Amino acid sequence: MHSDRPAVTVIGLGSMGSALAAAFLERGYETTVWNRSAQRAQPLVDRGARLAATPEEAIAASPLTIACVLDYEALYAVLDPVADSLAGKVLVNLTSGSPEQAHEADAWARSHAAEYLDGAIMTTPPGVGSPEMMFLYSGSHAVFEAHRPALASLGDTLHLGTDPGLASLYDAALLGLMWSTMTGWLYGTALVGAEKTPATDFTPVAIRWLTAVAGFLTIYAPQVDAGRYPGDDATVDVQIAAIDHLIHAAAARGIDNALPELLKSTMERAGAAGHGSDSYASVIEVLKKRTDDK
Repeated sequence: MHSDRPAVTVIGLGSMGSALAAAFLERGYETTVWNRSAQRAQPLVDRGARLAATPEEAIAASPLTIACVLDYEALYAVLDPVADSLAGKVLVNLTSGSPEQAHEADAWARSHAAEYLDGAIMTTPPGVGSPEMMFLYSGSHAVFEAHRPALASLGDTLHLGTDPGLASLYDAALLGLMWSTMTGWLYGTALVGAEKTPATDFTPVAIRWLTAVAGFLTIYAPQVDAGRYPGDDATVDVQIAAIDHLIHAAAARGIDNALPELLKSTMERAGAAGHGSDSYASVIEVLKKRTDDK
């Protein structure tokens, strides 16, 4: 181990927690681990990790504790009984949850004299340790900077702000973007597949198109921030007309049309709200409002 690197503790050794601990070990950090079932730790112990007998012992071993467990209920089940041992320590919580849960955990940690960072892991376990993969953090900027070198062992570290709920909020928003994008790709793949086009033929063209679409996001973002949507590229009304062609082509091929029908109804609500001659970015105005708002 490198003596110039501070010790790190990882609590929770599921697939993700084990990957986190392995990344620290790989980069020479003295790594202490704890898991409810100790046998999960054996591969890490074989690689040089120190297995703590209790969560209290694990926390005491390092200035920095990374927690990655199933959910917040599991987090408190482990940490509540040993909360006093967190005094003066830093807790980085990479457990998935809501922004509201992150706020509660931040207050809980501070009530026990611990520093707290909330985080979101934007990769699967095999991606941990890659500098290409994003790890999102929110909370104290000073705490983040102090531990940035260790956290950089896990992936590309992005500090989103001092509000501890931001990492969870971005996580949810980015997953929504992922599901929408992947479902859109699968829908398109099903449509061309009805004409016997393999997914492997369609996908390179789809990826090239997505790259072009990403350019629209950078154009539309300032419009969203300003609340003004000049329709000088393609208006909502034009998009409504265009999506009818998709719905017709899909219906003729027996493809489930729930997705484009949903998109069309959303565009139509934007049009009804006075945005028919605005850019597609104006659709956010109906997305921001609950449909049952009066």
